Amino acid sequence: MFAVIYRWRLRPGTEQQFTEGWHRVTAAIHAQCGSYGSRLHRADDGTWVAYARWPDEEARERCSAPDPQGVAMMVEAIAERLPETRMQIVDDMLAEPGGDPDTAPGPGAGRG
Repeated sequence: MFAVIYRWRLRPGTEQQFTEGWHRVTAAIHAQCGSYGSRLHRADDGTWVAYARWPDEEARERCSAPDPQGVAMMVEAIAERLPETRMQIVDDMLAEPGGDPDTAPGPGAGRG
């Protein structure tokens, strides 16, 4: 599996617009491009961070913006786009809240 970390600084007052655009774009990418979804975070340094998972790097590269209006909402809100980090998942021990710890991924579950 493949993952990417995205980071941005936003223009003051555009946080709601950005999150709405991000939500739209992420939903469209999941539905149309086969991503495994993403999480959006606001970091303690004021930056915004998203973590997205994909079956592989090629799937991500084949995906173009399936929601142009959502992309435009995000672009308008972004003051600075910081470099992204591309990663190959080596192991995966992330368990969702309420999940059964006995069925949590084991060593090598995320290898791809």
